[in-house]
Amino acid sequence: MTRTSTHPVIDEADRLIRATPDRIYAAFVDPAALAAWMPPEGMTGRIETFEPRPGGRYRMALVYAEGSGEQGKAGDGSDVVEGRFEALVPGERVEQSSVFQSDDPAFAGTMRVTWTFTPEDGATRVHVRCEDVPPGIDGDSHDEGIRSSLANLAAYLE
Repeated sequence: MTRTSTHPVIDEADRLIRATPDRIYAAFVDPAALAAWMPPEGMTGRIETFEPRPGGRYRMALVYAEGSGEQGKAGDGSDVVEGRFEALVPGERVEQSSVFQSDDPAFAGTMRVTWTFTPEDGATRVHVRCEDVPPGIDGDSHDEGIRSSLANLAAYLE
């Protein structure tokens, strides 16, 4: 991942995945698929609300493994994110606005996440750009989480 800006914070990463853009897009708009691949290593996912259409809402809980000692942004061993699908372009991109559930002001604010899918050498380059990353999200931890999710997506589809 590259932190391309610090004010506002912008984090970016990408990975080449051996799957078509349409298959990758489908893994973003199927709640069971998303819950299977999105959680970084050491977490599981639970989709609580999912309306995959422009303006549709979503809510996902990313739960730390039992015994990990992690409190999470929600303070109960989980990171809960609520958001809205800003744009869904089949086979090309998914744009979301996301807010973390937390009493800690360091995690406040709306983060915009854009995933793009670009065909490349018989595979697809998946690029993620996170804009307005809350200041409480450490760059190294965010990098690790994003790269883990991209690796999970590759394993899920390849």
